[in-house]
Amino acid sequence: MTSRNQNKPPPRSPLNRNNAVDDIPLDKRRKIGTGRMVGTVSSGRGRQAFAAVNNRQDPTANGGDLGGSDCGTVEFNKEVVEALLNEKIKGKKFDHKGKVDQMTDLIKKLRLCIKWFQELEKGHIEEQEKLKNSLESLEKKCTETEVAMKNKEEELNAIISELRMSNASLQENLAKQESEKLDAIECHRREKEARDAAEKLQCRLSEELEKAEQEKLSANQRVTSLDDMYKRSQEYNIGLQQYNSKLQEDVASANESLKRVETEKTAILTNLTTLRGHYNSLQEQLASCRASQEEAVKQKEALVKEVGCLRGELQQVREDRDRQLTHVQTLSAEILKYKESTGKSVAELDSLTIKSNALEETCSSQTKQILLLQSQLTSANEKLKMSDLSALETRVGFEEQKRVILELQDRLADAEHKILDGEKYRKKLHNTILELKGNIRVFCRVRPLLPDDGVGIEGSVVSYPTSAESLGRGIDLIQTGQKYPFTFDKVFSHEASQQDVFVEISQLVQSALDGYKVCIFAYGQTGSGKTYTMMGAPESPEQKGLIPRSLEQIFQTSQSLSAQGWKYKMQASMLEIYNEAIRDLLVNRSSGLDMIRAENGGVGKQYTIKHDSNGNTNVSDLTIVDVCSIREVSSLLHQAAQSRSVGKTQMNDQSSRSHLVFTLRISGVNESTEQQVQGVLNLIDLAGSERLSRSGATGDRLKETQAINKSLSCLSDVIFALAKKEDHVPFRNSKLTYLLQPCLGGDSKTLMFVNLSPDPSSVGESLCSLRFAARVNSCEIGIPRRQTSTRIVDSRLSYG
Repeated sequence: MTSRNQNKPPPRSPLNRNNAVDDIPLDKRRKIGTGRMVGTVSSGRGRQAFAAVNNRQDPTANGGDLGGSDCGTVEFNKEVVEALLNEKIKGKKFDHKGKVDQMTDLIKKLRLCIKWFQELEKGHIEEQEKLKNSLESLEKKCTETEVAMKNKEEELNAIISELRMSNASLQENLAKQESEKLDAIECHRREKEARDAAEKLQCRLSEELEKAEQEKLSANQRVTSLDDMYKRSQEYNIGLQQYNSKLQEDVASANESLKRVETEKTAILTNLTTLRGHYNSLQEQLASCRASQEEAVKQKEALVKEVGCLRGELQQVREDRDRQLTHVQTLSAEILKYKESTGKSVAELDSLTIKSNALEETCSSQTKQILLLQSQLTSANEKLKMSDLSALETRVGFEEQKRVILELQDRLADAEHKILDGEKYRKKLHNTILELKGNIRVFCRVRPLLPDDGVGIEGSVVSYPTSAESLGRGIDLIQTGQKYPFTFDKVFSHEASQQDVFVEISQLVQSALDGYKVCIFAYGQTGSGKTYTMMGAPESPEQKGLIPRSLEQIFQTSQSLSAQGWKYKMQASMLEIYNEAIRDLLVNRSSGLDMIRAENGGVGKQYTIKHDSNGNTNVSDLTIVDVCSIREVSSLLHQAAQSRSVGKTQMNDQSSRSHLVFTLRISGVNESTEQQVQGVLNLIDLAGSERLSRSGATGDRLKETQAINKSLSCLSDVIFALAKKEDHVPFRNSKLTYLLQPCLGGDSKTLMFVNLSPDPSSVGESLCSLRFAARVNSCEIGIPRRQTSTRIVDSRLSYG
């Protein structure tokens, strides 16, 4: 009769035969026949039906060979292995051949047993790996499901927060509507009280009317004797009637206002009903969202609990199976024991067989239960697959968004490339326009009349032509009745503001950032507004001059160009030419003694002007300061203004007695294109050009005036030589002209401001200034060169 059992492996060491067998449960039945495995190995998806095995028999009985083809099917268990290990060699003392044969048979049996155990162990290892992989995949899927549920929970929390905000706003609106409703009810109560008061007044008036009727009857009875009293009663009656009609009108108006209040109340109630319905719908939406969130959380918890329960039930079924198998093995051992020791009757053997069949039925029912648990596990896996599909859809959406982002990045890169090309094209057009306008341009500016200016009988000496050709470019000067017309690139009247002036030169300042040398200087007599044009009033933003405005534009533009890869470095210096001597206005106060010593003939710093082959100007020992912001430059301008030489003359109380030269060196590097530019911005405030007779200078002022007139005369000689295109231009006759040689000699873009005073007493000096400016405007010099390179060099610049 067949039976289902589970074999256990032998002890780990054959030498320790009396030790207990390792308590390792086995869930597969094996049988050995003709030297090979007969049975199946579980794949982890459920326990398959066991193969039928023969009744156990003693492997040593009848001299059976376990490895032969006639031995039948033999199962190795604890008793069989112990019998093999305890088997002794039998035979005669000197029958060596028989002992050798017995030993050979025993060795074959032991080899077959070892092979069976090795294959069994190999099957257990494979099954353990498969179970481990299955468990890892299930845990991974559970983790992904938890992440998806967490993301869904975050989305639901975001929706709940939005709904809460909407609920709060609706609560506020509801509170507002409630307050309006209370106000309307209060107004209605007041109207009702007014109506009650009006009704009471009407009743009182009706009573008075009745009294008046009674008085009228009494008056009619005494009409014959009291004619005058009757007339007064008639007048009183008419007054009461008028008063009654007025009260009736008041009651009608009160009724109309009451109807209007009732209408407003109805509208408010309707609005309130609508808001309550909206609020209820939002509450329902919020409740549904909460219910869906709770349902999702419950589903998650249910899935986790279901997986845990399935694992627990699976483990419990395995333990029950192992326990039943152990029981079956115990019963089988008892059957063998009974057969070998006592040889009980067939009836007892049948009863044990019945018990064995009952145990087999129990095992089959447990197998069905395992299949049921596997089906539940399959459904759980399907749910996890659905979660994987939703995660896959989310991933597809993410990839789509990533693709859109990449497309936008490509478009942004193309736009940046177009911006760079447009910037290069703008620079090219900008410089072409400035070259077409002329390299030395002349602007004229007339300051307003001051209270100290004397306007004579002849009136204004400055006028502006209104023709289309000369509008904004022409100026007429009237002297002793004769008109002198002049035309320049731009003429600013006394109404022009500092901003209007700067707008015209802003493109020229931009050229300094593009790598050109730019020079702007102011010319004119003392008191004509040169310093105001160049420096302005720093304490007032609207009255700032060209120097601070130009520097603000340069710093702002350099910061905006940083997005295109440009990095700029700025260096500033300020000097003045006083009595044909160069003075450093940024020198430290401690070194001021050197300057005084140098002026007195002692040994001091030697400020020597030098020009290199590239047109750069270098002044030895001059202080050069690195600047990074407009605040630093403003501090330097303030320091230079305090150090500049000024004095009092008949033309002006604060007259500039020197030529001020502010220089800003600009070094730019583009990290993306490796392009370099080197520009220079020179802003110059010349001293007053009035004649000696007009200034009335004596002593030191006389010496200063002579030095100023000499340098300006040398400037005139240079301009005239350039206008006539002479071979020799006397730049070295003055330190001012020698310093401005690159600006006047064709290596720079130069602009001159000629400043005029509208004072009739200064018309002679104004005429000289305009004639000099006209001569400058007629000069033609070479094309300026832009200093650029594409080599990576040191960012520090030489002066110029």
